[in-house]
Amino acid sequence: MSSAQPPSPLQSVATLYRDHHGWLHGWLRKRLGDREQAADIAQDTFLRLLLGGRLPSLDESRSYLAQIARNLVIDQWRRQRIERAYLDSIAHLPEPESPSLETRAMVIETLLQIDAMLDAMPAKVREAFLLSQFEGLTYPQVAERLQVSVSSVQKYMQRAISACYQVLYAE
Repeated sequence: MSSAQPPSPLQSVATLYRDHHGWLHGWLRKRLGDREQAADIAQDTFLRLLLGGRLPSLDESRSYLAQIARNLVIDQWRRQRIERAYLDSIAHLPEPESPSLETRAMVIETLLQIDAMLDAMPAKVREAFLLSQFEGLTYPQVAERLQVSVSSVQKYMQRAISACYQVLYAE
């Protein structure tokens, strides 16, 4: 009988890092065209792997790391798009009315949460919510636009409002 114990998750991540970090960094650098951004996302990939608790098998290591990295890149692009849109919307404000850097950061975080919430909703739920809340349509008007019943719109709105509640009171 062998007394050797299987490697700990930390040792396994360290091995994955040693074996695949250089490859992942190069892969990201080719796709992003930015060495520093690639380095940051490569580091974040291994951090997410460490915090996630699921380690890939040896034969799926690179594809698993690449998928985590792709998701991080998408998250970063989404964040940049939202941040840019917010900053563009406040750019015309006079200096005294412009929000502080702290307020800007809090607003951007809130916008990211809202974006993630909307993205997680089924398409009809999201569309019903946006039509009702941002275009001011009544439930019958939303039903007509989506070609569904008013009771379906009511159910969609209940789901959307529940999702909003979860974002607001989750923490």
